[in-house]
Amino acid sequence: MQSSSFLPTDHLTLPDHPGVYKYFNEEDELIYVGKAKSLKKRVSSYFNKNTGVNLKTRKMVKEIRRIEITLVDSEFDALLLENNLIKKSHPKYNILLRDDKTYPYLLLTKENFPRIFPTRKVIPKKGTYYGPFASVKAMNNVLELIRELFTIRTCKLDLSPYKISDGNYKVCLEYHIGNCKGPCVGLQKEVDYQRDLEHVKHILKGNLGVAKTYFKQEMQHHAENLEFEKAHLLKEKLESLENYHAKSLVASPSINNIDVCTIVSDDKSAYVNFMRVKNGSLITSKNVELKKKLDESDEELLLTALIRLQDQFQSDAEEVLLNIELSEPIEGLNVVMPKIGDKKKLIELSLKNALYYKKEKALLLGLNQDKKDRVIRQLQQDLSLPEIPDHIECFDNSNTQGTNPVASMVCFLNGKPAVKEYRHYHIKTVVGPDDFASMKEVVGRRYKRLLEEGKPMPKLVVIDGGKGQLSSAVEALKELGVYGQMPIIGIAKRLEEIYFPGDSYPIHIDKKSESLRLLQRIRDEAHRFAITFHRNLRSKNAFGTQLTSIPGIGQSTADNLLSHFKSVKKISEATEPEIAAVIGTNRAKILVEWKEKNKGA
Repeated sequence: MQSSSFLPTDHLTLPDHPGVYKYFNEEDELIYVGKAKSLKKRVSSYFNKNTGVNLKTRKMVKEIRRIEITLVDSEFDALLLENNLIKKSHPKYNILLRDDKTYPYLLLTKENFPRIFPTRKVIPKKGTYYGPFASVKAMNNVLELIRELFTIRTCKLDLSPYKISDGNYKVCLEYHIGNCKGPCVGLQKEVDYQRDLEHVKHILKGNLGVAKTYFKQEMQHHAENLEFEKAHLLKEKLESLENYHAKSLVASPSINNIDVCTIVSDDKSAYVNFMRVKNGSLITSKNVELKKKLDESDEELLLTALIRLQDQFQSDAEEVLLNIELSEPIEGLNVVMPKIGDKKKLIELSLKNALYYKKEKALLLGLNQDKKDRVIRQLQQDLSLPEIPDHIECFDNSNTQGTNPVASMVCFLNGKPAVKEYRHYHIKTVVGPDDFASMKEVVGRRYKRLLEEGKPMPKLVVIDGGKGQLSSAVEALKELGVYGQMPIIGIAKRLEEIYFPGDSYPIHIDKKSESLRLLQRIRDEAHRFAITFHRNLRSKNAFGTQLTSIPGIGQSTADNLLSHFKSVKKISEATEPEIAAVIGTNRAKILVEWKEKNKGA
């Protein structure tokens, strides 16, 4: 593979070759990763099309300042590389699998007489991980089967040869009830233990046939030697294995090592089901949702989901069944669209799961929306508001001993945070820690701006504070001539008292009320937003002061560093070449020497 960098105007000079392209914006942030059979045709299509392109794609194209490409041998290699880059960088215009779960794995440890146990943390140096499993129940079923068939230890003892030979260990209850053969006291050789583990590995990979053959051969051997009790025990284990296999059987056992992936979609999302089948048994089934970002086709979405899910579930499938045809074959990916037989039935089973998942999501969305509507209607009733408060804005101040006074405004639409509408404010006209005057300033600035831009006013204004802060906010509204056009309240933290302008006594909403919890959430969000801004500002000012105290580093240099690296932490972690690219070699050397001198100070 080789990588090269281009300007957007150079797209016609790109090679007609498979590969991955990366788009960077003005801040040199990676904003999109794509794959292509022909880089020249694919990348040029973004800049040549004037019609049939959605607004989001046009917006992305306007942001592109640099293009980086990586050549690969095939389109399938491009798919794999694209998946790795998206997983690593999460570019803002790429679709992501909507799934916040941490899935369970079974870990086979890297030690003498290895153990096997469930975990959700993947630390490769600890051993080999099998999974992830789509559910804890599925994982426990496999673990119970393994412990029923083989005597794998569950203790945490260090079974190094010298530890065993020292004779410090005694057999435990697990040995006495037949679940362990006592390797801790030398009653089981490691070579025999490892032989059992090899069969365990096959079962974890879904290859049940190897373990079945082993039990049949051992059973026959003991029967021929007239060891009928041992033969009977092996027969019971073989039956357990076959019962487990039968429960997971969804197709003919001759159908081995295939993946099934189906998709259904609507205007905003796609819903994908992914299944892994080995020896006719369903060993994995997983549903995911993909939010559309650039009006992607079902084919593009399905391939994206397939590659990521195969990577997540460590698939080595020899064949993939899909429910939609690809526009052209992809070298390295063996895709089949069956028309009849067991494979067709697998497609139908997977599609049934995808459709049910879509229906379930729509139902959940409807229930959530009903709850939001109910809560804001309850708030309207509790506060006797003239309209449903589907647009709420809340203000809060933050300062420490009068330094860096700031304020925040958060906005909730239909009971949900509208983060893009949040605003930070530097206090400009107030000297010292005066919360009342600061509140008047920011409320006045906010609604003066809305009036000038002709934007709608909120249905409810919430002031974080008691009567004093509320009175100051009311003054600002009166000066703008909008007082009375929208309800305004103050909420005091200590007793959660609600104040209305002109009322001497507060009202109290039932502490268990959903409407009070919504007000508390809005107030807490405004407070969090203000505190975070204030903390960052203090940190920036403190660091800026430290920087400008270094001979050779001025205010302009400090500002450039903070503008480029975005945070003090990233500056402290940056290498000398990275710093030099922003402020030049000489100043970078000065700054790095200062950082080394003050490390840990």
